[in-house]
Amino acid sequence: MDGGEEELTAHETALYDRQIRVWGVDAQKRLSKAHVLVSGLNGATVEFCKNIVLAGVGSVTLMDDRLVSEEVLGANFLISLDECANSNKSVAELCAESLRSFNPMVGVSFLSGDLSQMDGQFFDKFDVVVVCSFSQKDKILINETCRKRQKRIAFYTIDCRDSCGEIFTDLQNYTYMQKKGDERIERQLNYPSLEEAVLIPWKDLPRKVTKLFFAMRVLEKFELLEGRKPGETSLADLPSISKLRKDLCEAQGLKESHVADSLLERLLAAGKMEHPAVCAILGGILGQEVIKAISGKGDPLKNFFYIDAADGKGIIEDITVPDAVTA
Repeated sequence: MDGGEEELTAHETALYDRQIRVWGVDAQKRLSKAHVLVSGLNGATVEFCKNIVLAGVGSVTLMDDRLVSEEVLGANFLISLDECANSNKSVAELCAESLRSFNPMVGVSFLSGDLSQMDGQFFDKFDVVVVCSFSQKDKILINETCRKRQKRIAFYTIDCRDSCGEIFTDLQNYTYMQKKGDERIERQLNYPSLEEAVLIPWKDLPRKVTKLFFAMRVLEKFELLEGRKPGETSLADLPSISKLRKDLCEAQGLKESHVADSLLERLLAAGKMEHPAVCAILGGILGQEVIKAISGKGDPLKNFFYIDAADGKGIIEDITVPDAVTA
């Protein structure tokens, strides 16, 4: 994500004047050359898209072939109710049309297809890949594809289940400048892949790790075993999910109570519904993190972020394999 030699135009300098004052011209140049792919559009990802388009990234490419309906709309503020009733366009196409009006300086486009089926060369066009509402299996597959490319591709997952949300970050081997007093010190962070992170034995994790981490893994496992799409669960599934939770906790050497029934019930109660305020927080945090990763300015998130509207707390969890080294 090199800023290159090309200078910002006078129009870009005037348009982005306020943020240039915050993170500098070099960071804005890097942003203006970055290409971001977002697959899966819901309330959290459209909030993210709005933020990075306004920040002035080079381009944003959207993927979501679903046809628009009230159920699909959810907390997606980029699509109006009138468009739900009168359009046969995909979610990605309508969101792209809306996003273009936020900042004409940013190239916004859409593509059709299943990201998990794309070959490696497809990903070479992008600096950042963000996925939402994918199964754990597909998220791991896409993450591994990004990791195998010659250039470093920043990979993120973002998911909102009613009043709770999760972000995962993989920047691979990431070097940035950390400000300490009047000095700037080079730091290196080594990120595990998503597969490495979720395969760490639960008993090896610190006891303080948020229970949302474990609850999300239980739900993902259930959806995988039952052939369900993400969010295709309800309170009717609670008995089966509770049994799976018991089996997983026992296999991991933990008590069943480690993942409370009340937490599972809250995650299941809303089905595919999203909490708009949680979407706004998730999209804001992810936008901030992607800007950090592109610009090299600021301490990046490593490697999970959780928000729970029940207590209003945002929590960062470093779920890292034991031999991962931080310089």
